Amino acid sequence: MKDSFSASYAAAGVDITAGYESVSRIKPLVESTYTPGVLGGLGGFGGMFELKNISGMERPVAVSGTDGVGTKLKIAFLMDKHDTVGIDCVAMCVNDIVCSGAAPLFFMDYVAMGKNIPQRTEEIVSGIAEGCRQAGCALIGGETAEMPGFYPEDEYDLAGFSVGLVDYKDIIDGSSIAEGDLLIGIASSGLHSNGFSLVRKIFDVNRENLNEYVPELGKTLGEELLTPTRIYVSCVLKLIEAFKSDIKGICHITGGGFYENIPRMLPENVQATVNIGSFPVPPIFGLLAKRGNIPERDMYNTFNMGIGLVLAVPRKQGEKVLGFLRNMGESAYIIGSCNSGEKGVELVW
Repeated sequence: MKDSFSASYAAAGVDITAGYESVSRIKPLVESTYTPGVLGGLGGFGGMFELKNISGMERPVAVSGTDGVGTKLKIAFLMDKHDTVGIDCVAMCVNDIVCSGAAPLFFMDYVAMGKNIPQRTEEIVSGIAEGCRQAGCALIGGETAEMPGFYPEDEYDLAGFSVGLVDYKDIIDGSSIAEGDLLIGIASSGLHSNGFSLVRKIFDVNRENLNEYVPELGKTLGEELLTPTRIYVSCVLKLIEAFKSDIKGICHITGGGFYENIPRMLPENVQATVNIGSFPVPPIFGLLAKRGNIPERDMYNTFNMGIGLVLAVPRKQGEKVLGFLRNMGESAYIIGSCNSGEKGVELVW
């Protein structure tokens, strides 16, 4: 005689009711990001966005970016604080897009979790919505996947995807960067969302030490580590509008630090020289280097070291660009220059 077997989605660990509640909680957050191009509403099979901004473009080009938050999420789990990692998720995508001179139009998210806890889902999406508002793009949809047995109930993963638009003639690709051009760095808000596997190892993070006040930081370790990634879209788009072709190259300093990312905007036979000491390094990086016994060169090959975005501009425009950024409230510095040589970056102490 065969054993009787009864199964349901709920018995498998997926709470459909919680899914409905999550949608009702996040709907006003999503709608708060809507821009004139959004069509339809939350709940369709596909997010729709009307390309209203192409009327003045000769040759519109879509620029896309996708990324996640990485193991910075582990800090959010330990602190049970989920309302800022969404900003990180948006930032990692839109900061890449704006490096080409494109204005982000819309964003979509993917959240996979062991258990859908509606209040926590709302907190996650509140951060995503805040990031979208900062970037001036619309959150037009996403996916919340409940995956019991794959993720622990108190953990989740978070990734996103964004699309922007730029006229072909206005694409910033670094091809015009030449000897004599200056490098301008715009300050980061801290670690941003890179290097956290190393960070967690160095600090041996746990619930107790994340809540400890660290004098060097002027805050708790957890507060420092969960500081959201700076979103540069607004200031860069205003800069491009004011200086147009004088913004020759833009580089987002993410994983791989200075050594990996700055060469990504350089043409062949151009080398970037960065003057260490020309910008302040936030205390968190010194603390990491000291506690982890990390050589200085390795720090610049892993972290942003206080500079989240680097611009290449003509020498004659350097001070004007610097002043423009500072007038917008950005902490910006002339951090180096471009020279003839093998494509790459040289750090000078």
